[in-house]
Formats: sequence, structure tokens, C-alpha cells
Amino acid sequence: MLYEMTVPPFIKTLKNLSALLDKGAHLAETKKFDVEVLLNSRLAPDQFPLTRQIQIACDTAKLGVARLTGKEAPSHPDTEKTLPELKARIESTIAFLESVSANDFAGSEKKHISQPRWEGKYLTGEDYVLHHAIPNIYFHVTTAYSILRHNGVEVGKKDFLGALPFKS
Repeated sequence: MLYEMTVPPFIKTLKNLSALLDKGAHLAETKKFDVEVLLNSRLAPDQFPLTRQIQIACDTAKLGVARLTGKEAPSHPDTEKTLPELKARIESTIAFLESVSANDFAGSEKKHISQPRWEGKYLTGEDYVLHHAIPNIYFHVTTAYSILRHNGVEVGKKDFLGALPFKS
């Protein structure tokens, strides 16, 4: 179940994030300004800029899945400064997620997940997904969306959600 709650929606969300960035690049090209203006934008002075929001969204997806499965996530040194570099990071993260199968999550619900900043505390795999990984990726992608929208990029809810798996 944790596979279904993480890998497919994380892939979709990261693809949607990449498409949002494409719309930002289009606005920059149309309005004749450097796209790095968007990449360095933030909503508040004490908030991370768009670039860091993208990095953290990718880290949340890849490291969350890696912690649950024991697979090694790709390393990204957080040095991206350009749109192509950020899009490559998204693609690398998606490729990693696509390499993971539902079988890799066997027993992950009860696994103890910890991080240094949690000071020796842990969450079970299930609690980690429900209370940290899912909210965290959506927080950072929503913030990235909001930074772009605040700067005039024409994006809406459909861009954020992406295609829905309608049945007929």
C-alpha cells in the first residue's frame, strides 16, 4: 500500500512540477526577462526560493522512498542554478522512482524511519508516509506553484493536479 501512496503520486507530482517550470520559462521568454528571476523568487524574505523548493520536493520523494525500501537514492549536491539543471534533477528523481517496485516496499509499514533532526525519535514507515513524506512533498510543490503564480505565471489548479484518471 505504501508504494501506491508514494511512488505513482510522487512521479505525477514531479512531472506536474516540471510542467509548471516550463510555463515559467515561457513567461520569461515572452516577457523578455531571465528565468533565473523566477528561480530566485520567494514569497517571503525568510522563505526558501523556488530553486530550493524544487530541490526539497525531489529530496522528499527520493529519500522517502529510499528510506522505506532500502534502495540507494541518486545524489544531488544542491548546486542547481539553472532551469535545465533543475529539470534534470526532477528527471533523475523520477527515473529513480520508476526503478522501484511495489515488492521493494515489503515490510516497510513497520520499518523505523528516523532523521538526525528528529533527535533519536522515529516514525513507523506508515506514519512516515502519512505524516511526513506526503505532506512535505505537497508543501514544497505548492510553495513552488505559489511562487510561480505570484510572479505572473499563468498556472491554475489543473496545472497543479495534472490529468486525473477519469473512468467512463
